[in-house]
Amino acid sequence: MNKFNVRVYGLLVNEVDEILITDEEINGFRFSKFPGGGLEFGEGLKDALKREFIEECNLEIEIVRHFYTTDFFVKSLFSEEQLISVYYFVKPISKVDFKISTIPFDFSDQKESSKQSFRIKPIQNISESELNFPVDKYVLDLLKKEIIND
Repeated sequence: MNKFNVRVYGLLVNEVDEILITDEEINGFRFSKFPGGGLEFGEGLKDALKREFIEECNLEIEIVRHFYTTDFFVKSLFSEEQLISVYYFVKPISKVDFKISTIPFDFSDQKESSKQSFRIKPIQNISESELNFPVDKYVLDLLKKEIIND
């Protein structure tokens, strides 16, 4: 039986086209991505994204609009599943009250096996090599093209 892993991500972009990125480490594996995560059984996409933002950075968000859904095959790096990733533009509706670092993987005050830090970077200054997952890289390219056309 084929299995699918549905992921949902939030593109939190400010008024000067800077975007929120999360740097994470789980059991020694480091990666950078857009905030979000997996859909849990019984959840809708928007509810899952709101839950993920509260879990990851204690931030309540509003879903602004759909941006992209995966339209090419992507195999999960962590399992034998096909990924389906959905991206929404989001905006905060509560105060941003978490540490935003200027350096990647700023885990200086974290000792757990799962670590997370956040950065805000200008979209135009992010290189594909700074993001680890294929769909995030593709979405970054789409974001850059949208900024140019605005």
